[in-house]
Amino acid sequence: MSTVQVGDVFSMDDENGQEVEIEVLGLVNVDETDYAAVAFSEDVQDESKEDIDVFFLRIEGEEELYEIEEDAEFERVSQAFQQLQEQAAEDLN
Repeated sequence: MSTVQVGDVFSMDDENGQEVEIEVLGLVNVDETDYAAVAFSEDVQDESKEDIDVFFLRIEGEEELYEIEEDAEFERVSQAFQQLQEQAAEDLN
């Protein structure tokens, strides 16, 4: 079980080699593997109502985050996270 929690902030290099901070927005377990839904911290803290780009990272070890490289794995994780969001919305109603 990972120690990554919603609200955690991590530093990583973007595609240009620049260090950026990402914030964990949610967690989901798919096929016994933990994943984090994350967004750039700057976007999360922005007060505007613009859409936030969310992406998923595989959690390995306690706090090691890795990009998902396979399309099929990304689709499974994306669908599982969407189902969690829909369930949470239904629970609020």
